Amino acid sequence: MKSYRPKSVLSTHEVSNQSEKLTDYNLFSADLPLQDALLREGRPKAEKTMRKFGALLGCDDTIEQGHLANKYLPELKTFDRYGHRLDEVEFHPAYHRMMQIGTEAGISAIAWQDSEDSGHVSHAVLEYLQYQVEGGTCCPLTMTYAAVPALRHQPDLADIWIPRILTAQYDPRSLPADQKKGVTIGMAMTEKQGGSDVRSNSTTATSVGGGDYELIGHKWFCSAPMSDAFLTLANTDAGLTCFLVPRWTDAGERNNIQLLRLKDKLGNKSNASGEIEYHHAHARMVGKEGRGIATIIDMVHHTRLDCAVAPIAMMRQALTQAIHHCHYRSAFQRKLIDQPMMQAVLSDMAVEVEAGVVTFMHIAKKFDDSKQNPDAYLYARLTVALAKYWQNKRCPNFIYEAMECLGGAGYVEESIIPRLYREAPLNSIWEGSGNVICLDILRTLYKEPRALELFFAELSPALGTNTHLDRAINKLKDTLISQENAEANARRLVEHMVLCLQGALLVQYTPHAVSDLFCATRLDADWGYAYGTIPTGHPVKDILDRAWAG
Repeated sequence: MKSYRPKSVLSTHEVSNQSEKLTDYNLFSADLPLQDALLREGRPKAEKTMRKFGALLGCDDTIEQGHLANKYLPELKTFDRYGHRLDEVEFHPAYHRMMQIGTEAGISAIAWQDSEDSGHVSHAVLEYLQYQVEGGTCCPLTMTYAAVPALRHQPDLADIWIPRILTAQYDPRSLPADQKKGVTIGMAMTEKQGGSDVRSNSTTATSVGGGDYELIGHKWFCSAPMSDAFLTLANTDAGLTCFLVPRWTDAGERNNIQLLRLKDKLGNKSNASGEIEYHHAHARMVGKEGRGIATIIDMVHHTRLDCAVAPIAMMRQALTQAIHHCHYRSAFQRKLIDQPMMQAVLSDMAVEVEAGVVTFMHIAKKFDDSKQNPDAYLYARLTVALAKYWQNKRCPNFIYEAMECLGGAGYVEESIIPRLYREAPLNSIWEGSGNVICLDILRTLYKEPRALELFFAELSPALGTNTHLDRAINKLKDTLISQENAEANARRLVEHMVLCLQGALLVQYTPHAVSDLFCATRLDADWGYAYGTIPTGHPVKDILDRAWAG
């Protein structure tokens, strides 16, 4: 890790007792919980790939690119100077650099490739690392990755578009897709009147022959509007149907997709999100007519994995910044890292992050297993929703707590913490807000009882290893048997399920210092209302040494 030492002796005072800039470190090598999870869940050859990527992301230039991509925001270019309609978004070069880094690493392609380091586990690790440095670019990378299973519902389109994704090359030029080195795929689902209730969508699709359709309507949120194509929903006579809408037509003309404006969002600033209208836009059907939701759910299933990864990535970066700062900063004649109250806060937060890492890596492995095992798919569908809900609920307050560890230095914009804080609510809203996710979990439990059998089967190896966990699992079984006021109690049920899952994974796969503290606090209520309110006697230094190996 490189140390930067600017001039510290000024005319009025000497600058002292300040932490150094965290740069030129390896995000993967400094993260022992992630390394352990990759060796357990992934392919052995992937470690070399991740170590190389972690070094690239941790270098000073890449960190600066992430900062610049969020400082100089995308701009909508509706017309050129001659009055021709463009409907394009102009990005700062730093955004393109971060897109290039993520694409070439394989974030959108590695899950679908057949190589020594491929798979959804590898995808999850790459996403986790990139999100720590720049989260906005992960939106188009995620959607491009997740478009593959949806496209497979339409083999003729899959044969054309999936190879373009698998090139793992970033080509920012606005050109017909067949003239580019690689492509990105976006998503345009939400309409003003419906939000998550896509069944109320009003966009219509009319057949014009030869398998082509024309779309008329609007989309209230179009993520990454400079993508080369969009998966979208529109109504035919048979009902809601999935379509692929390219930015350019087969004739090499700009498609009739008009960008009305870019959203001025709380966070996720580097990524453009727009409002669009279809004016007889050319489209091709994906999947069966009238089965649009069944088709797009395969895309949503995969984007939810990344929505479960992203909050833990942000929490990890916030924790890293906090621990780094506390190693340098002193107060009351002691380093912050050596003070018992700060150790309690940081170790409590470290346990939260490791619980998230072990959970999303476990689920990513089930995504890989789903290729050959229908039970793995069913289990992954349930647990990715659990993780997506819970891990995003933990994120905003966690990042605030990390910010407080840095004090005023963490509150100013030169720090990455404010950017993380603004980004923190995003993935809880995207791909189904909390209530929508809980309702989806209830539907899975009622319509697919096999999913619950598989869930408890995954918990069973941990039984008998921790009394707090045993009691929590038994209580969960009693809760599920009653099923009273299911919707009103859905959030409590989901929390209980995911905490039992995290506890079971931690006692099986992590050191006792981590799992014991988790189970004592999260499962047995020996915990206050803020981080750091943990019972005494736990080896907090061991937990901190594991959390930060930088």
